[in-house]
Amino acid sequence: MFFMRKPRTVVSNIWNGVNGRIQGIQCADVDKINLLQQRRIWESPLLLAAKQNDVKAIRKLLECPSTNIFERGAVGETALHIAALYDNFEVAKVLLEFAPDLANEPMMSKLYEGQTALHIAAVNQNLNLVMELVRRGADVSSPRAIGTFFRYCPCNLIYFGETILSFAACIGNRKIVQFLIESGADLRAQDSLGNTVLHILTLQPSKTFSSQIYDLILSYDKEDGGLTLDMVMNNDFLTPFKLAALEGNAVMFHHLLQKRKHIQWTFGPLTSTLYDLTGIDSWDDDLSVLELILSAKKREAYRILDLTPVKQLVSLKWCKFGRPYFCCLAFFYLVYITCFTMCCVYRPLKLKAQLSNNSRDITIYVQKSLQEAYISYQDDLRLAGELVSVIGAVAILFLELPDILRVGATRYFGHTVLGGPFRIMIILYACMVLVTLVMRLTNTDGEIVPMSFALLLGWSYVMYFTRGFQMLGPFTIMIQKMIFGDLLRFCWLMAVVILGFASAFYIIFQTEDYSQLGQFNSYPMSLFSTFELFLTIIDGPANYNVDLPFMFSIVYFTFGIFAALLMLNLLIAMMGDTHWRVANERYELWRAQVVATTVMLERKLPRWLWPRLGICGKEYGLGNRWYLRVEARRDNTKQTVQKYVNAFSRPESQEKAELEDYIDHPCSEEVSKPTAILPPPSPTPPPKPPLLSRNTSVQRSSRGWKILRETAIHHLHHLQGKVNYAMEGEEEVYHV
Repeated sequence: MFFMRKPRTVVSNIWNGVNGRIQGIQCADVDKINLLQQRRIWESPLLLAAKQNDVKAIRKLLECPSTNIFERGAVGETALHIAALYDNFEVAKVLLEFAPDLANEPMMSKLYEGQTALHIAAVNQNLNLVMELVRRGADVSSPRAIGTFFRYCPCNLIYFGETILSFAACIGNRKIVQFLIESGADLRAQDSLGNTVLHILTLQPSKTFSSQIYDLILSYDKEDGGLTLDMVMNNDFLTPFKLAALEGNAVMFHHLLQKRKHIQWTFGPLTSTLYDLTGIDSWDDDLSVLELILSAKKREAYRILDLTPVKQLVSLKWCKFGRPYFCCLAFFYLVYITCFTMCCVYRPLKLKAQLSNNSRDITIYVQKSLQEAYISYQDDLRLAGELVSVIGAVAILFLELPDILRVGATRYFGHTVLGGPFRIMIILYACMVLVTLVMRLTNTDGEIVPMSFALLLGWSYVMYFTRGFQMLGPFTIMIQKMIFGDLLRFCWLMAVVILGFASAFYIIFQTEDYSQLGQFNSYPMSLFSTFELFLTIIDGPANYNVDLPFMFSIVYFTFGIFAALLMLNLLIAMMGDTHWRVANERYELWRAQVVATTVMLERKLPRWLWPRLGICGKEYGLGNRWYLRVEARRDNTKQTVQKYVNAFSRPESQEKAELEDYIDHPCSEEVSKPTAILPPPSPTPPPKPPLLSRNTSVQRSSRGWKILRETAIHHLHHLQGKVNYAMEGEEEVYHV
């Protein structure tokens, strides 16, 4: 399934990228087009009358035989488009009386191509105009707004799809949406990206309203061949449910989760719920919610890992299979890299036949030839370890290659949560092992180079296994971000500083005796000495036994201030900021690491080692779906607080009526008799309409506390018989 849809996805991504760049160039001309549109409106009497809602002028112009009622403006708009744009219902009605065909006339420019007056009326929430257009024969299903202004790209501020129904749904007007559906709008219409109206709703910033319109549209859906509207996939093979996970729309995702659950029973605060795992579990789905969260570009997608049942599913997988297998993998890798290290330490060497006369050449051992390397019993043991190392390197390449093809090289190596640099390390390690093998078989000198890199990369990869521990996992991400973020940016600045000061030092000592210069006797040596000086490894590398040029003192003083005090403290500050950011996100990052590791192990291990978790609903009459049962305890405190909020938000007249009814109907006859100490009730003023101001919440809060206070007083009266108001202190109201 993956390999069948991969080429289509790749082609779609390439086309979207090229199309996005073309649109970015065109966005620069939008301002000129809009100004030209306004100029064209002022030059045309018909378009100007439509803009100014001048009904008399419109009628005179339309009665004139020379008037072209289908006249278009600078962006291909008609007078009806302008009337709808400025909400001029009277003018639009007159235009439709004279020319009903205007209702289906689209705009002609590339910017707004395909947009009809009904599109504009729906977006402006002009229900009367929408109804009038439909009554005059406007098509509610066929028109498509395919102009560059409506496409899904970063340079556009909105994406409402292409159909009239999707425009109305994204605005959130229930009446217009219901009217369009009842007028025959196609619920299953898809735009050029394959998105239905439900897909488009998941991409809107107004998440709460989008959820409500989502339910409204779904209530009108009639199953087409057993496939409901919310199961229709777009061009990227994503349903609205999966698209919400990819975009990090936690509100919509949680809303859709609630529609997929089945409550088994409720016992007081306890609730047993079955959650449908279709599309969530990665066991049999290459585009599951878990994998989409890992591939999401928005950090908000990680919040979905906190939602039920995603959190419980990940925890169950990790605790039951992921953690044990990951610990075993870490143990086997440590044994493997130790074996490779021992083979390198005891590699075949022999004494050098003839020592060099060069005093700087201290080499006494050289590499043995292939025929001399495997003779003794110790050589056979080393050979076994070398075979294990080579087989392990080949296995690493074969295991990593499918993931690279499945995920893509850019995301596989660039995504920190998926492993990122560690994936590069292990692949380079395997390549270095194979290069060492080739050099050993061909008796090529210099195998120490790939062998050294392999040891460095192999042991550095051990840090990858710290992601199995909550305490150490986030620190590996912190190291990656510091190396590939802070350190790389700092290296560019450091290179400029070192080049500048090294050149200055070399020029200063260029006329001096080379034998007395110390570390500045050549330009490459000046660069290296300045680098050591930058890192404060050495002091000023000059010969202080001779007279040094005066400029050396000035340049050296400037370098000390600029490099040691400014640059190094800048690096420390940058790393400190990265540490603070990662520390605040460590729990979120660790959960994402756990999901990535779990999915990776699930893909690579055979099915009999990783059985599917959950309950199959086929045996219990729930269809061929898998469910996860979750028991949760409801917090009664929230319900109590909600009761107080509802009580405080009621009208004042209702609150006083309930209070008087409570006083007039006490619990027993004894306490119903009035006492001499209680003051007579004050006359109730007529109810006033509530004021929508900043003081409204304060007044409601005060009334609520008054109800509680008087109720408590009457309870004390019922228990004690009398209440002394002289003991009552003045009540203070605290405004939070």
